[in-house]
Amino acid sequence: MLDAYKQVGDTIRHAPPFAAPGTFFRGNLHTHTTASDGDFPAEEVVRRYQDQGYDFLCLSDHFLECYEYPVTDSREFRSSNFTTLIAAELHAGKMLNDELWHVLAVGLPLDFAPPHEDEGIASLARRAYNAGAYIGLVHPEWYGLQPDDANVLPFAHAVEIYNHGSRVENDRGDGWALADILLNGGRQVHAYATDDAHQLTHDAFGGWINVKSTSLDEQSILDALKAGHYYSSQGPFIDDIEIDAQEVRVRCSPAKAVIIAGRGSRSDQVLGESLTEARFSLKKFRSGYFRITVIDSEDRKAWSNPLWMDSDTT
Repeated sequence: MLDAYKQVGDTIRHAPPFAAPGTFFRGNLHTHTTASDGDFPAEEVVRRYQDQGYDFLCLSDHFLECYEYPVTDSREFRSSNFTTLIAAELHAGKMLNDELWHVLAVGLPLDFAPPHEDEGIASLARRAYNAGAYIGLVHPEWYGLQPDDANVLPFAHAVEIYNHGSRVENDRGDGWALADILLNGGRQVHAYATDDAHQLTHDAFGGWINVKSTSLDEQSILDALKAGHYYSSQGPFIDDIEIDAQEVRVRCSPAKAVIIAGRGSRSDQVLGESLTEARFSLKKFRSGYFRITVIDSEDRKAWSNPLWMDSDTT
């Protein structure tokens, strides 16, 4: 998880991932192929994402017996300017509302073992975590995942705060409600946007992450994910977030709104036309966390990961 972001004097510091060395790479963490319930084979899925300018992709097929527990081997599609991460969408047992669990695991070994008899989601996801995977709570609004469900997986790295497939299919693509509840309760979770693409028509190329990494090597991307060195987007760019003892300064692509939100109802906003910079006082955000949202003229959004402030910051 991210460390608390503590300021010293009036020194301006660049928030993660903007402080990290490297380059931003665009990628999608949640995608399906004919290895499970997707419409296209892995080669075609990869080709379409490459054609759209993506730098990396996870093929996260459903890890279910009916599909013979696939962990899709995408290594053959790696090159000097494109990489893949080995992933799967894990399922075991039921949530509080009797829905089957869905958990994203990015960075799995190819020989990850199927669930043993009566294995629950906590054990299965913990095995994936212990094997080095990045664990995401996917499409919480889509199927009613509750905070008490999320607390079954206290080691989960992140909440899927935007799922494009869920947004266009049943208007349940948001995940910030769950993420903010967990953040308000002290959980230091990351937040990522994704497609969850199956058909590669309406459900693709609508939400992604920009990961800051020193290379496009799959391990480097995975390490950057675990460090929270990324932000999420539907189109806008966040160029920088600078923090000093008194204020936060955001630089971004042209926007009509830049919003800061934190614990409880704490928030502030700058509204206008073609905004490329916004400044916010830190007075209301000296304890807990805050996050930044950028909204462009087409109502597309970009979201920072949450940033945590020390209560003794002055």
